[in-house]
Parts: sequence; C-alpha cells; structure tokens
Amino acid sequence: MRVTSVHTYPVKGCHRLDHDTVRVEPWGLAGDRRWMIVDADGIGVTQRQYPVLATLRPVVRPGGLVLRGPGRPDLDVPEPAGVAPVAVRTFRHRKLPVDALPAGPAADAWLTAALDRPVRLTWLARPTRHIAAGERTYDTGDQVSFADAYPLLLTVTASLNALNGWLTEADAGPVPMTRFRPNVVVEGAPAWVEDSWAGRTLHIGATTFRAAGPCDRCVVTTTDQETGVREHEPLRTLVRHRRVDRKVLFGLHLVPVSPGAVGVGDPVRVEPAP
Repeated sequence: MRVTSVHTYPVKGCHRLDHDTVRVEPWGLAGDRRWMIVDADGIGVTQRQYPVLATLRPVVRPGGLVLRGPGRPDLDVPEPAGVAPVAVRTFRHRKLPVDALPAGPAADAWLTAALDRPVRLTWLARPTRHIAAGERTYDTGDQVSFADAYPLLLTVTASLNALNGWLTEADAGPVPMTRFRPNVVVEGAPAWVEDSWAGRTLHIGATTFRAAGPCDRCVVTTTDQETGVREHEPLRTLVRHRRVDRKVLFGLHLVPVSPGAVGVGDPVRVEPAP
C-alpha cells in the first residue's frame, strides 16, 4: 500500500490544496482547517448549507493566506494578531465554544460578497478542544483544528472503485475522490478493508497514526468540488450499500501519534489488531 495523494483544506468548507508532502502536527496536517467562516452567531458555515464554498480557493502563504474565488479579486489575509478573540462553534449544537481570532473587516466583506450573506472569517491560533469528552471513540483532547471530529481523514481508492461500480449499476455517473474531502488517499488495499483498521496503529512513511474509526458521511459528498453544483449521488447509493447503525460510512478517521510528514508515494503499513 502507498499514498497516492495528500490534501489540506485551509479554510473549513472551501476548496482543497494538493500537496506532494506536508508536515504532520499533533492536530493534523500543517495548515489544515485552521481558518473558519462563521455566521452572525459565531457558528461555522460549511458546504452543508452553502455549496458555493467549494468554488473558493484559498492559498496558504507564510503568516496568512490569499482568498481567491470566481469573479472576485484576490485578497491577502494575514494571520490576525493583537485583536480580542471571539467565541465560535464548529456546529450550532453539540460542540464547545472555542476562542478564535477575527481576520478583520476586509476578509469579512470579501466573503460576505462571495456568499451573499453576512459572515466573518476567523483563525484558530491555538488548536483546542471543541468536542466534549466522551463524544468520540478516541478522545483527541486539544489535538484538533476546526475539523468536524478528528484530525485527518484517510480514504482508499479501491473503495471508491467499488462505490463507482454501484453507481454504474444505478445508472449514475462515477464520482472522484475529491467528493469525500480526504487528507490522505491510499492505493493497493482491498475495497472496504479500512473498516477493519479501526483501533489499530498505522504507519505512513515514518509517521504513526491511530485509526479512530469510520467516517459518517453527509450531503457534502453530493457537491461537485470544482463547480459547487449539488446532486443526489453518491449519498443515495451509499445509503443503500454502506449504512451501518444509522451512519453512512466512507473513509477512516486518523489521529497522529508522532510528528513527521506524509507524502505521495509513502508506504502504508497497518499493525495487526491487538
């Protein structure tokens, strides 16, 4: 098994960045989901509500990022400093408030125009707990960014191939792996073998991870990650074939155990179950 692609999502809900290699930090891949757009109540907005976020393509630079989007001028946004934090939540319900730093009126105005609704941009200067203890199989404590639940998501190419086979049988077109917004994509493993990795230790190159269990999928998988257009698939087919305990599964959550890096071509090894 080996890594075939690596991705980060600098602003939660927005377009990905593709990498040859990227540093692994205790809370995930460097630069991944450290920025979040929030509404007037300080609640994170995502593609669940606004598929147009897929068309916004922020690019990380040292000490900040550049906001890019169709029909919009590029906007340079430095990491905020010397400003009072604001309380934000990744979801309206069941998440703890965390302190984030507001990016400022220029970024807010740029995003408000892009989404056609009042929003603000915030930056997580210090990753911290936003999910109450006991809500996850493996509690990562403060080791999480603005990610929904766990620091990283791994997917397997053979599982996508199996899903696309089901889609063909349903007279629907295939979907790319980008629909699932993974951080690490692995090839050379059988379809759905990742289900059996939960609770085990994975080595990607020289970096070690704990597999925290499968990922429950939502309507975001129906959004074309290049155009922002929403469809019905592949979620409808996943519900038929991959619904377990009222969850629709695709992909595997990972938690870093050691710092390091992951890159395209890295070998992947899974330790036997304890």
